[in-house]
Amino acid sequence: MSWAGLCPRNDESAGKRRSTRLRKGAPWLKTLLVQCAQAAARKKGSYFNAQFLRLRGRRGPKKATCAVAASLLTTIYHMLKDGTQFQDLGANHFDRRSKDVRAKRLVAQLANLGFDAKLTPFAQAA
Repeated sequence: MSWAGLCPRNDESAGKRRSTRLRKGAPWLKTLLVQCAQAAARKKGSYFNAQFLRLRGRRGPKKATCAVAASLLTTIYHMLKDGTQFQDLGANHFDRRSKDVRAKRLVAQLANLGFDAKLTPFAQAA
């Protein structure tokens, strides 16, 4: 990813991480990957679309596209290295992660909106 110019510089001081520009890399490869990332982000129901939508809200569309391009390059590398075919993780990949982490995040979002929420799990059927 460094040779392609898709890895951002590390700019951190006193625990604060600052946003930086992407590096100059192979211009043809970087341009091709960004165009492929834009196309992959538009495909409905795919992992890359879910990644783009998840990052676009926090970072903006350009940085989300660059992140998808970096994921594409990583995927291509592993496909070539292992000789495997592409298997899409699906649009719900990020929703299948730990339920506890997701529940804490949703309760924190409700707290930011001014609501008090307490979670009580359903009784498990034996």
